[in-house]
Amino acid sequence: MLTRIDHVMICVPDLPKAIDAYTRIGFGVRAGGVHPDGGTENAIAFFQDDYLELLAVRKGEERLASAALLDFLARGPGLRYVALQSDDLAADVAAMRRRGVDVGDPVDGGRRTPDGHELRWKFARLGASTPLPIFFIEHLTPLAERRRGHTGEHPNGARRTERVYIAVSDVAKAADLYSRVLGVAVPRVQRGNVIKADMAVFDLGPTGLTVAQPAEPGPAAEALARRGPGPFQALYPTRSMDAAARWMAEHGVPPPARGVRNTGEQAMLVEPAHACGVYIGLFGPA
Repeated sequence: MLTRIDHVMICVPDLPKAIDAYTRIGFGVRAGGVHPDGGTENAIAFFQDDYLELLAVRKGEERLASAALLDFLARGPGLRYVALQSDDLAADVAAMRRRGVDVGDPVDGGRRTPDGHELRWKFARLGASTPLPIFFIEHLTPLAERRRGHTGEHPNGARRTERVYIAVSDVAKAADLYSRVLGVAVPRVQRGNVIKADMAVFDLGPTGLTVAQPAEPGPAAEALARRGPGPFQALYPTRSMDAAARWMAEHGVPPPARGVRNTGEQAMLVEPAHACGVYIGLFGPA
């Protein structure tokens, strides 16, 4: 079954600059290594069970990168994919096909870390008739090995991925499609106060995959106008909003916008200009 959001993939043209940007926001980012067959390299901010990925094409290896990735980067940096973790990818693919979902077979993937450690996984992508910005991953390397060298602690106090938001033009239509792909019921539509959108949240374990239709000017509307439908925000609980804000102020990040979630919790939002084309949300106690 699909158990949680595994990671978000933020694609950037310049990896060192992206590492600097996310370090300024308060994430403990470390070099992740290279994908030998894809012409890409990454950096990782690992939490306890999931992570944030910054991914770039390796200089001189553009010929190995996919045309789709190069096209995405030609329009600027941004959040390209949300990876959903599976505990049995072959079974999940078979179940999706029984629901009429166009999805490819699981294939092998891997990454070589800077210290030479090989991490392995299987992944599956949706087919051309279901062009959603998600893919599915089953890790073959144990979590403890994947987290090697990462403490899971971050200066901004971020603890894990809470939600990822995907901008859509029709929330009801999108929710029906995601429901069929994910194999879960269509959730009720609710108003997202901070993103200014009508949204449907699919709960996957402790995480929420959210499709959001702009209801008024705000982050969802800005993201939809700027890049079209697709992921635009990742949200993280923090141990201290004030400590996160202080870190950012001390590292040259303008004060994030503040708001109140529809849950009643205080939240802050880092603008895309300071987060490689992505809205980064934090919420929690003062």
